[in-house]
Amino acid sequence: QVHLVESGGGLVQPGGSLRLSCVASGMIFSINVMGWYRQAPGKQRELVALITGGGSTNYGDFVKGRFTISRDNAKNAVYLQMNSLESEDTAVYSCHARDVRGSRYWGQGTQVTVSS
Repeated sequence: QVHLVESGGGLVQPGGSLRLSCVASGMIFSINVMGWYRQAPGKQRELVALITGGGSTNYGDFVKGRFTISRDNAKNAVYLQMNSLESEDTAVYSCHARDVRGSRYWGQGTQVTVSS
C-alpha cells in the first residue's frame, strides 16, 4: 500500500500562485508515476499533471504553461507549482500515484480556491 498526504492548498486571488506538495509513504519503492488530478463541483475529475520517476511529464491541456510539476525521489515527494491562477482552477486537487503493477493510490485532496 501507498499512503499520500497533500498540503499547500488554500485561497488565492486571481493571478496568484500556490505550491502543492504531496509526500508518499508505505511501499514507495513500487511507485512509478506520481501526479495531480483535480475535480471541480459538478465536473468530472481531470488530469492536471503527471511525472515519472525519470522525470517525464504530462500536463492537462488547460495548464498552458502555467503549472509545473516536479518530483524529489529522495523525499518521496511530488510538487505542483501553480502560477497565473484563474477562478476556473478552483477545485479539489488530489495527489495520485501509480505503482509498477498499475495499482492506483489517492490522497485525501486539498482545496484550492481562486477568488477575489
